[in-house]
Amino acid sequence: MEKKELEETDQPSPRAVGKIEGVSSEEDREKHSVRPETQNVDCDSSEFGNDQHIGHDALKFDDEQHSMPDRVDEAIDVELNTHEERKDNVAGESQLVQRLGDSWDLLCGSQQENLETGTVPDDLFQKDHDSDSMESGIEVGIVGQECSGVNGDSGDFEPKRQEVSLDNFVKQGLFIEKDDSRSVESAQMNKKTENTSEGNNLEPDVGGAVVPGTEAGCSTSMDTLDTNPEVPCGVEKTKSLRDFVKEKSIIAVSMVLRRLSVKRDEYTVAKSDDMGKEPSDLSRESDTKEVPEKTGEKTTWNPLNYIKTSSVDAENRTVLREEPINEGPPLPIPMKGRITVYTRLGCPECKEVRKFLYMKRLRYVEINIDVFPSRKMELEKNSGSTSIPKVFFNGILIGGLSTLKSLNESGKLNEKIDYLINEVPSFECPVPPLSGEDDVSSRGALDEMALIVRKMKECIVVKDRFCKMRRFTNCFIAYDAVNFLSEDQYLERKEAVEFARKLASKLFFQHVFDENLFEDGNHLYRFLDDDPTVASFCYNIPRGIITVKPKPMTEVASRLRLLSYAMFEAYASEDGRHVDYRSMHGSEEFARYLRIIEELQRGEVWDLSREEKLAFFINLYNMMTIHATLVWGHPSGALERRKVFEDFQYVMGGFTYSLSAIQNGILRANQRQPYTLMKPFGAKDKRLRVALPFPEPLIHFALVYGTRSGPSLRCYCPGDIDRELADAARNFLRNGGLSIDFTAKVAYASKILKWFSVDFGRNEVEVLKHVSTYLRPADSELLLDLLATSELKVIYQPYDWGLNC
Repeated sequence: MEKKELEETDQPSPRAVGKIEGVSSEEDREKHSVRPETQNVDCDSSEFGNDQHIGHDALKFDDEQHSMPDRVDEAIDVELNTHEERKDNVAGESQLVQRLGDSWDLLCGSQQENLETGTVPDDLFQKDHDSDSMESGIEVGIVGQECSGVNGDSGDFEPKRQEVSLDNFVKQGLFIEKDDSRSVESAQMNKKTENTSEGNNLEPDVGGAVVPGTEAGCSTSMDTLDTNPEVPCGVEKTKSLRDFVKEKSIIAVSMVLRRLSVKRDEYTVAKSDDMGKEPSDLSRESDTKEVPEKTGEKTTWNPLNYIKTSSVDAENRTVLREEPINEGPPLPIPMKGRITVYTRLGCPECKEVRKFLYMKRLRYVEINIDVFPSRKMELEKNSGSTSIPKVFFNGILIGGLSTLKSLNESGKLNEKIDYLINEVPSFECPVPPLSGEDDVSSRGALDEMALIVRKMKECIVVKDRFCKMRRFTNCFIAYDAVNFLSEDQYLERKEAVEFARKLASKLFFQHVFDENLFEDGNHLYRFLDDDPTVASFCYNIPRGIITVKPKPMTEVASRLRLLSYAMFEAYASEDGRHVDYRSMHGSEEFARYLRIIEELQRGEVWDLSREEKLAFFINLYNMMTIHATLVWGHPSGALERRKVFEDFQYVMGGFTYSLSAIQNGILRANQRQPYTLMKPFGAKDKRLRVALPFPEPLIHFALVYGTRSGPSLRCYCPGDIDRELADAARNFLRNGGLSIDFTAKVAYASKILKWFSVDFGRNEVEVLKHVSTYLRPADSELLLDLLATSELKVIYQPYDWGLNC
């Protein structure tokens, strides 16, 4: 009926014109005025579309600002006064509906834009109070209606939903001029927008702004009030503040981590990309990047959680670096054939053959008869002698180094290379070393105790348990273990307890608090391979506890030393400063190394002598570094380097050892690592039995970190360890570790002498006096003279952390 009258009426009514100008008679104002301090207006559902109370307490304003509140009151008063006469005046108010639609579009459009960008414009609600425009009064009136009323006598505001539609505005008499069709269409679109925002539970990122003239508790965000009707506005401000702090903290932590990880290129690119983005966009991107990998992890925001995600995948690191991560040897010539070279440890001519083939870009398969002794018979059968080296092109014997050089000088070598490029090897050709060939570590007597432990692990209950207000993963109760041993081994209970103590002494399991060896009862124990540190960080126990009886550690160390020697000769440069990681990773020697280190799980390393400990742990440290590089990649920043030194571990003798624990705990006699406050081993740590009684300073010239500024890679023997360490010190210091400009009286020293200065002396002068004995005699004398006159200036060279490939 009302729409029909809108079409028939052409002239606006005097009452509508009065509304536009904000003019109403004094009589009507006194008759229909409603005091917000004393009462609320009870609006019938037929007038407002729903049964609600509109509290005018939400429309309180300061005394100095009267213009806008007066117009709002006048609009509501006139609306209430003229409710009975609307049908007569509808025709004249048709043009006002369109103006209402434009104003409502402006309000909703700005609000939706604010929700998307996370900001609230300063001029959205800061209207001029002295303006005569009716739109500002209507906007504030709408917000005021949504802050429902006083809750009893306490004065607290309770936000309530107010359905806004075209019918509501028609019935309330709040009209603005424009076309009828446009008003209906805009009102319907506004209703859909409001419903969509309610369904998506949208809320702005920045909150806390208050509409001028309203109570302090009312927020300017209409969608926030509509979405969470039960949450006070103060909670909304707190949530907005928390989101703001979270967003800024993410950005700050990310910047710090990028700088610590030496990702300046990535930081620059990210900074340039983020300059044109809003803070809300940055926070959304950060949230997307920092999604926890484990679904069970808590998602409660904590700035410390972002430190865990400092590492970057190798793909991004490769793209951002100007030079490749692993340069490696020059690319070999692609060929269908195969070159086989028979070598032996410590053979100078074998080194020359490797160098010759390397310069010719020829890929070859090396068979070291000291590592694979069964191939000696094959060599004698194919060549008629056991002299080394021998080179085969497919199945054809070429000879040794002299033969290769003569073929190269005559030009016939290129013809043979063409033959290799086009011809595949026949079945009579020597085959590459097979997996497990001549490997003693894969053979041996079975350990019956290990078989019993494996069976016990399958039969008893192993689960997470609580003890002394702590939670321990994968534990079992001593009572269950004794029951199993009694039934399985047909033992009395006392005999079963003694047998369990014997298993514990062999390091198959241990007490979670290390309080006793084994006691019957409710004590908690954990198998060696179920320990969280062993399962997560140790890389020499991939298949659980091995079932072969542990061999003497001297025998394991001897085989490890022999294998390391062969690998360093085959895959490192002659001076030991460069390593071919790519070729080493796919070799049978490295696969054998992985099998040897599994024997360290329950080996008794504390019985070794000083010389044996020095040689064994230096060789193991260098091989661990290579292993970590092949598994994790080369670290590119300080955080990643610390992760490699601390988290890459082996389990030896039932205890875990990292690279840092081997260097600082064992070889440096439990000294603090540079820039740290704690010693590697505590006073009650059982690993102290393995540590050397006194620190050995020369180990710093033998331990290779896989860097370009580090020492040369070589193998060490316990029988002559002191002489070999002295040779390593001379080689390092005379080739750039310590260079002296006697004219300028300046010494350029390696950072290693600064980091571990406490091992060489109490001050800088004592450190230089200590290392001067390993310089050339003439340089040593001049250095001591400069130190005596105190005229020497020491400058520490920048350390190159690049990969030594």
